[in-house]
Amino acid sequence: MKGISQPTVRRYLDVLTQAFMVRQLQPWHANMTKRQVKAPKVYFRDVGLLHALMVIRTLEELLNHPHSGASWEGFALEQVLRLAQPDEAWFWATHQGAELELLLLRGRQRVGVEFKRADAPRVTPSMRIAMTELQLDALYVVYPGLHRYPLEAGMEAVPLGHLLPQS
Repeated sequence: MKGISQPTVRRYLDVLTQAFMVRQLQPWHANMTKRQVKAPKVYFRDVGLLHALMVIRTLEELLNHPHSGASWEGFALEQVLRLAQPDEAWFWATHQGAELELLLLRGRQRVGVEFKRADAPRVTPSMRIAMTELQLDALYVVYPGLHRYPLEAGMEAVPLGHLLPQS
């Protein structure tokens, strides 16, 4: 079986992006000391469609699926972008392994966001590197828990439920 060429994949991704089915989050790159990733990250904007394509029918199947973390990240990212309405949104990653899932720019303010499908997220070395290298004003770790709590100076764990409008 012959593979699909890279230009064809890019065209397909562009069509899906224009149809609002996927989001291509572009990488942030600046003149830094580390080599940075320059390919976009791709997210399904509708996680229900993603779950259908992965043949996930129940919550239990979702929670036990190896891609449940990626599903959570995509869902939470869409919610944060909808609510924050930043001037610009990027992701950042280096070839050495440091990564920030979402970099929000509004005016001169730089805010980092990480998404963790964990009960009690903790600070990672990657978060510390992002705080320093990107000169973030704040870094939020969005997670599916119930309580907001500080992690370190300038870093805070925030439940996704605290960001969403209450009905």
